[in-house]
Parts: sequence; C-alpha cells; structure tokens
Amino acid sequence: MQQDLVDAIKAHPRYQELVWSRRCFAWNLTLLMLVIYYGFILIIAFAPSWLGTPISQGSATTIGIPVGIAIILSAFILTGIYVAKANGRFDALTRAIQEDLQ
Repeated sequence: MQQDLVDAIKAHPRYQELVWSRRCFAWNLTLLMLVIYYGFILIIAFAPSWLGTPISQGSATTIGIPVGIAIILSAFILTGIYVAKANGRFDALTRAIQEDLQ
C-alpha cells in the first residue's frame, strides 16, 4: 500500500514540477555563488594589487575589505532568497500535491 502512494506522488504532475523547479533554482543559486567566490579567487590570483588599493587617499582600509564582506553577505542573501522561495512556491506546490492525493 505504501509503495502505491509513493508511485502516485512520483507520477503527479505537480510533483514533477516541484522537483524540476527546485532543482533548477538550487543549481542557479549554486552557480551564482560559485561565480562570486571563484571570481574573488581569480582576482586574488591575477590582480592582488587591485584588492590592496586603499579606498581613499591615506585610508588604511583597502578595496579587498568591502569586497570580502560583500562575498560573505552574498551567501546570506542567496540563502534568504532560497528560503523565501521554498516557503512560498515550493511549500504551496507541496500542499497542492498533498490535497490532490487525499
């Protein structure tokens, strides 16, 4: 009996949509984070002096500090974007699937 329910869920069109949209969205956010992180690594490798440039004349703070902070914040922002979408669209699709199968 349990396997019948699993098969019904897997065959449900909204489940297919949920799996596909969640996978695509997660991969897009993953690729974006990788581009941000590896872009920073490439800047360190090929233009380290740019990151060491002071923000203003006589400043001890370099461009690398806000860039590093932006990279850390981008991880939190992308996580927040995923959570917002998961709590909105993905949860709505899950509820619709549950209602259809009851």
